[in-house]
Amino acid sequence: MIDGLSSISSGNTTGTLTGGTVMGKEDFLKMLLAQLQNQDPLSPMDGTQFASQLAQYSSLEQLINLNSSMDTSINANYYLSQSINNTLAATLIGKEVKLNGSSFQNDGQANTTLGYNLSTAASSITIKIYNESGALVKTIENAPKNSGDNKLIWDFTDNDGNSIPKGKYSFQVEPKDADGNLLSYSAYVLGKIDGVKFTENGTMLVVNGGQYNLSDIMEIYNSNN
Repeated sequence: MIDGLSSISSGNTTGTLTGGTVMGKEDFLKMLLAQLQNQDPLSPMDGTQFASQLAQYSSLEQLINLNSSMDTSINANYYLSQSINNTLAATLIGKEVKLNGSSFQNDGQANTTLGYNLSTAASSITIKIYNESGALVKTIENAPKNSGDNKLIWDFTDNDGNSIPKGKYSFQVEPKDADGNLLSYSAYVLGKIDGVKFTENGTMLVVNGGQYNLSDIMEIYNSNN
C-alpha cells in the first residue's frame, strides 16, 4: 500500500518514475493503479486512505498546473517588458545623456566630456586617464574642484600632446582637501545617444561609439540644451 508519495514494490511489479527522480502526476497515477492491481484480495486497501491518496493526486495536479501558468505569465511579462524597453529606447536617439560610471569610448570624435560630483569642495583635483590595458595616458592637474557637479572636456591627447588611438578608456579622480586627504566622489560621462542595439544581454545605448545599459542613464537632456 502506498504511504503518501513514497514508491511501492509488490511482487514483481515496482512503481517507477517516468521523469527520473522527480514525481509527476502520471507517475503518481501509475502508482495508485499498481496498488489496486497488487492489493491482497483477502485484505483490501482501506477506502479512507485511498480517498486521501486521490486527494493528494488532485493537489499534485493543481500544483503542476499552477506552476505552468506562473511560468507562462512570467515569460509573457518578460517579453512585454523587453518590448516596452526597446520601444522607449528608440525614442532616445539624439538625446544628450549623463551616464553613470567612468568608462568611455574614443570613436574618433574631437573630444569627450567627463564629469564628477563632489560632496564638498576640494583643495586640489587630479584626473588620471587610462587606456583599456590599464596604462596611464593622461594626467590633468588643477581640474574643476567645486562642490557638486564638475565637467571637463578632454581632446584625446596624451601627456605629450599626441592624439591617442581609438578604443576604450576610463578615468580616475583624485580630489584632496587642504590636508591632502582624499575626498569621495561619483563619476559619470556625458554624450549623445547615436543609436540603440538590441542584444541577447538586453537593450544597449550607443553613445560616442560605446555601449551602455539603460540602467546606466542618470539624466536625459534635449540636444539643444
